[in-house]
Amino acid sequence: MKVIGLAGWSGAGKTTLLSRVIPHLLGRALRVSVIKHAHHEFDVDVPGKDSWVHRQAGATEVLVSSTRRWALMHELRGASEPRLPELLAKMARVDLVVVEGFKREPVSKIEVYRAANGKPLLFPDDPRVVGIASDVAVETTLPVVHLDDIEDVAELMLRSAIPVDDVLASASAEN
Repeated sequence: MKVIGLAGWSGAGKTTLLSRVIPHLLGRALRVSVIKHAHHEFDVDVPGKDSWVHRQAGATEVLVSSTRRWALMHELRGASEPRLPELLAKMARVDLVVVEGFKREPVSKIEVYRAANGKPLLFPDDPRVVGIASDVAVETTLPVVHLDDIEDVAELMLRSAIPVDDVLASASAEN
């Protein structure tokens, strides 16, 4: 299992890009999963549904299962947010895990940059950025691909992905 991150300012198009790259990778018979970091409070559950009621009642975990999917919600209840390696350990084995967010975690990243955002590039200050997907030319020695060239973006992600064991070892070395 390999891991690659996507980094970029809000509005750069990370989610849109990933929604286009995933089908391309699936077409190459690769299994892909995503870990997305959300800011502040978020909910994947609908207020009033049984699973929501169970969480509100204080359950630490609520697993919902059906014939189509299952989802596990874990309430931290004041505990520290888990780091990326802990979350990766919970994932089913796939060919590639794409991490969106978790900018301080030890994972190589592709920066998604959109000029219209008016924000600065991240790569000059983030040594973990190993490539850039952009809608404009970028002056750098890093590989740069166009945001709309999904095949090139997918190739850059696969070439830049690192083994999950390297992410786990790097996190252990930082502690």
